[in-house]
Amino acid sequence: MPNLKSDCIHFPGDRPCEPHKKTGIICDDCNLYKPVKNKILIIKLDAIGDVLRTTSILPSLHSQFPNAYISWLTKENAKDLFKNNTLVNEILIYEKPFTIYYLNSVKFDLVINLDPSPVSSAIASSANSNKKIGFGMNELGKVQPFNAEAEEWFKMGAFDFLKKQNTKTYQQIIHEICSLKYDKSEIIINTNADEAGFAKKFFERNDLGRFDFLIGVNPGASDRWEYKKWRREGYIELFEKINSEFNCGILLYGGNEESDLLNELSSVNKNIINTGSNNSLREFISLMTLPDIFITGDTLALHIATALKKEILCLFGPTSFNEIEDYGIIDKIYPDMDCLVCYKMKCDFKPNCMEMITSDMVYSRLKNKIKKLNK
Repeated sequence: MPNLKSDCIHFPGDRPCEPHKKTGIICDDCNLYKPVKNKILIIKLDAIGDVLRTTSILPSLHSQFPNAYISWLTKENAKDLFKNNTLVNEILIYEKPFTIYYLNSVKFDLVINLDPSPVSSAIASSANSNKKIGFGMNELGKVQPFNAEAEEWFKMGAFDFLKKQNTKTYQQIIHEICSLKYDKSEIIINTNADEAGFAKKFFERNDLGRFDFLIGVNPGASDRWEYKKWRREGYIELFEKINSEFNCGILLYGGNEESDLLNELSSVNKNIINTGSNNSLREFISLMTLPDIFITGDTLALHIATALKKEILCLFGPTSFNEIEDYGIIDKIYPDMDCLVCYKMKCDFKPNCMEMITSDMVYSRLKNKIKKLNK
C-alpha cells in the first residue's frame, strides 16, 4: 500500500487530490507535497465590499507564513468573490450547518477577525486557537480587542470624532492589526477565460468598438446608505457634457435595486448602455472589465474597479475618503463641508453632502482621467 500524506495542502480528505487526478502520481513520488505549517482562519462575513477589500491582506499573510493554509469564513453572498483566488485554500460559509461542526473540530494556528461585530467576535472567541488577532467576545457578551494593535480600530468604531480624524487607509489599519508589513498590497479579483468571453460577447453585441473609449458608471448604493448615492440629475448633466465633447460609450452598472434608475439613465441618449440589473456577481465583475474609466460612490463597485486596476472617480459623502487606498488610480471627489465622515443614515442638511457635488466638479476630474488614457 502506498503512503498517504494526509497533512498535504493539496489533499481534500474525501477524494483524490488534483495532482493525482491529473498525473496519477502518488504521495511517495510527489514533488508537490506541501505540509500544512500554518493553519489560519480569517473571519470576514460582510459587507461584501469590505470582504473584497480585506483580500488585500492575503499576499502579506503568505509572505509572513509560507505554506499557510488559509480558511476564510464569510457569508453565502460573498463566496464568489474568491473564485480563481489561489491564496485562499477553503471558503467556509456562515449559513451552512457544516461550518459550526468544522470550527469545533479544527485547531488553528492563528485566528484573525477584523470586524468588531458581535457575530464575528463570538465566532472568533469560540474558535480553537492559541493565537487570536482582532476582535472577540468576553464573558459579559461584549466585544473586545484580542491584541493591542486592534485597539485603535475598535475605538474608531465607538467614537465618531476618532473616525473623522483618521488618516489611515483600511488596508493599512488591518495590516497593523495583524502586525504585517504594508506595501499597498492589492485587492484580489481574478477572472477566467469564460468570464472574459462573457464580457467579449457583451462588447460585440452592443458594438462597443464604435467608441474611442468606455466609461463605467455605478450610480446606486445599498438602501442602507442613501447618501452614498449621487443625485440622478447630476449624472444626467454629466452624461450630456461627456457626449458633447467625446465619442465615448457609457456603461451603467447596478443590481436589482437600481433597475429603474438604470433604465431612466440609459434613456438619456444612445451612447448610454445598460449592462443589466440581474447579473450574477461574477457576471457583474466580468462586465466591469470593459470600461477604461469608472465612476462610482463608496460601494462594492469601487473595490471591484480597484481590483481590476481601472482609472476611478469616487464620490464621497458620509463615509471616510481617507480609509480608501487610492493605489494611484482613484481620484476622490467630495464637497468642502465640516460634517463629512458622519456615517449618518439620515441627514437634515439641505443641500446634503452628495447634493453639493456638482457635475462640473466631476467632469473636470474626468477630463484629467481621459487625458491619461491618451498619453
